[in-house]
Amino acid sequence: MIFVKNFNNNIALVKDQNNTEWVVIGNGIGFGKKPGDQVDQSKISRRFVAADEDSSVLDTLSDISDQTVLITNEVVKMVEPILNAKFNSYQYLVLADHIEFTIQRAGTALDLADGTTRWSVKKLFPQEYEAAQKAVRLIEKMSKLKLSSGEVVFITYHFLNLRSDAPGLHDTIKITKLIEQVVEIVQYEYGINLDSDSFNFNRFITHLRSFMIQHLRKAEGQSDDLDPAILKLMIAKYPHAYKTVERIGDFLQNKTGWQLQPDEKVYLTLHIWRVTHRHISE
Repeated sequence: MIFVKNFNNNIALVKDQNNTEWVVIGNGIGFGKKPGDQVDQSKISRRFVAADEDSSVLDTLSDISDQTVLITNEVVKMVEPILNAKFNSYQYLVLADHIEFTIQRAGTALDLADGTTRWSVKKLFPQEYEAAQKAVRLIEKMSKLKLSSGEVVFITYHFLNLRSDAPGLHDTIKITKLIEQVVEIVQYEYGINLDSDSFNFNRFITHLRSFMIQHLRKAEGQSDDLDPAILKLMIAKYPHAYKTVERIGDFLQNKTGWQLQPDEKVYLTLHIWRVTHRHISE
């Protein structure tokens, strides 16, 4: 490969024998190189075709420091086996850009994620959250900086995008906020604080996330036909839980335009009864 230009010492633009331009990443890959020089391919840790990337993404490369590239490489190397996933070139660059911004922002005492959001993300995405905690500790160690406590949340969002079945970053944040508000409605209606460590609570959260993803993907019409007698049974047997479901339905209708289907009301009623039943029986 022939050197064309460098973005910094660790990111360079090169050409192969077919005259295809590649962005290559590696420790010292662009250091001291001049156009036309041969590139040591053993130093390349990641590569992608330049023409495949959005120009705005490539424009950010020159703003990413050598230190950030080294940190991002180590984070990716650590996280991929934990999550059993691979970063594509876009995900790698977006993560590197975020880490660069995070390092620049460190020490400003600006925490963009509140405690409620951290709690929700930890409960919704425990594996990605744990990986993000490890990533933040690694970033702090390599940069010798103390990051805000909310940084774990934003790194978690990046790791969620590695999953092929995951909603996009914007939708993930939207789902997280909606679930927070649904939990608040349940707690208000029953006058209790739900046990976030309980099995039923985690089942409830998993169900909420699943049906919200279906609505985001416009899958409302895929629900099975429900015998009306089942819904009537739920209303009669669990009136408080059903009243709470109706309030949740009104909230989602006003907030998102989603309309709860009868089968969704049945499942939500059961989940709400289960998640609150222990408190009521005590």
